[in-house]
Amino acid sequence: MPGIILVGAQWGDEGKGKATDLIGSKVDYVARFNGGNNAGHTVVVDDESYALHLLPSGIISPNVTPVIGNGVVVDPEVLLQEIEGLQSRGVDCSRLLVSEAAHIIAPYHRVLDKVTERFLGKRKIGTTGRGIGPAYADKVNRVGIRVHDLFNRDHLHDKVEASLRQKNQMLVKLYNRRPIDVDVTTDELLALGERMRPYVANTSLILNNALDEGKSVLFEGGQATMLDVDHGTYPFVTSSNPTAGGACTGTGVGPTKITRVIGVSKAYVTRVGEGAFPTELLDEQGEWLRKQGHEFGVTTGRPRRCGWFDAVVNRYATRINGLTDIVLTKLDVLTGLKEIPICVAYDVRNSDGTHTRYDDMPVDQSAFVAATPIYETMPGWTEDISKVHSFEDLPATCRNYVRRLEELSRCRISLIGTGPQRDHVIVLHDLTV
Repeated sequence: MPGIILVGAQWGDEGKGKATDLIGSKVDYVARFNGGNNAGHTVVVDDESYALHLLPSGIISPNVTPVIGNGVVVDPEVLLQEIEGLQSRGVDCSRLLVSEAAHIIAPYHRVLDKVTERFLGKRKIGTTGRGIGPAYADKVNRVGIRVHDLFNRDHLHDKVEASLRQKNQMLVKLYNRRPIDVDVTTDELLALGERMRPYVANTSLILNNALDEGKSVLFEGGQATMLDVDHGTYPFVTSSNPTAGGACTGTGVGPTKITRVIGVSKAYVTRVGEGAFPTELLDEQGEWLRKQGHEFGVTTGRPRRCGWFDAVVNRYATRINGLTDIVLTKLDVLTGLKEIPICVAYDVRNSDGTHTRYDDMPVDQSAFVAATPIYETMPGWTEDISKVHSFEDLPATCRNYVRRLEELSRCRISLIGTGPQRDHVIVLHDLTV
């Protein structure tokens, strides 16, 4: 009865899509449990590249049932566009299940997201402007709209009206915008709901029954540990829990049914949006990593901020998620470097001029903002590793780098990504048993 959680162990964009696809092709269900279409996965199969934003990566595997759990905020327009795009390329999406309890992103959520970010100016959070934060805010404020609300006009109209009562006041009086029409919004959502209806189901019941029957479920997180609203670099975080605990609340499956928690980490680190990033490289080395790793957002196209591997972050991810395994991606990007720095701790200068060494993540974000990386440096390698399928066949310096990351992260590395293709991997431990 394997229930496997897969999460990002850094700030996102670690290659979860490839990891989910590789592991997910061997399970029965892949369930997305948080976030919305502010996340992006790229899956490459037989030289075909699929950019997924809201759909679980398991949608590409014909024998897998992909599930969007109740913890996801669903933009119906984006969902239907993504389904149509995949179907036009011959991908069967009829197996998709969408939780009837998932909250939806309405058109007014996108409007509010964009005007609020502009209003904040230099204090902006760095959102994608896709309405994710406002939709989660409505969920917590108990004025949100859930998928099952889309099938009853009177009920939906009342909910839209209640939600827009305050929002229209803000749009008109604070942001100098036109109010949003309740009737037009209701009709738009009803039409989208009818198109979504074939996919809607009680996914919590389905997933629990599947696990009870001995079937396997992979729980796929969007974003990553350091963007968790509770455990990330607050306030520069997402609005949900992409950490392992979110898999349970985001799907309605209890923690006793989880058998493995896998964290995905790049062999270096990237981040998009605002917020502190201790190992960020603002020089030609950072630009080199960006170009070598093709570090541009799948969803937004934004260039990613790049830096050296941060072992403090990975130790934190191991602890917060209870990681049992790490998938290390993009190791090949580092090929050609003579030396590779690894951040092993932080040095923080205190207000009185003294210094404090942090081997573990500081809770106080002011300390994190002031953190200077303490590096150790390891020799690099020049050999092409993209076609290597055995750990022993990697260059010795490459193996040493991997083992040092494993030691510093306090979690075993079970799978290594050595290139963009599906078969560019080295398996050290089977992740599906």
